[in-house]
Amino acid sequence: MSLLSELKTVIEAVGLPVETGVFSDEPPEEYVVVTPLADTYELHADNLPEYEIQEARLSLFSRGNYLKRKKQLSKALLAADFSITDRRYIGHEDDTGYHHYAIDVAKLYRLEE
Repeated sequence: MSLLSELKTVIEAVGLPVETGVFSDEPPEEYVVVTPLADTYELHADNLPEYEIQEARLSLFSRGNYLKRKKQLSKALLAADFSITDRRYIGHEDDTGYHHYAIDVAKLYRLEE
């Protein structure tokens, strides 16, 4: 399984529409856009990594009060064994009326042979 597919499952389970990169349809009142950030190897002694860390940013967009969704999404991510590496309010987009809140996540994956 990959980070993006797992994130999609978690986000949809809390009732939010989700897309990767950009939301292509007419955006609803609340939605999430996932942006992949990095795939890295931790330090290892034998130069042959067995695991990689995959990271992504979840951008929560909400025209209403985003606090309930932020809390709900954070709890669901932690319950699914994601590490939350950063959470921050990006700002209010006056032209669209959306609050933008970012949650950065990371997860360790065993490399496939």
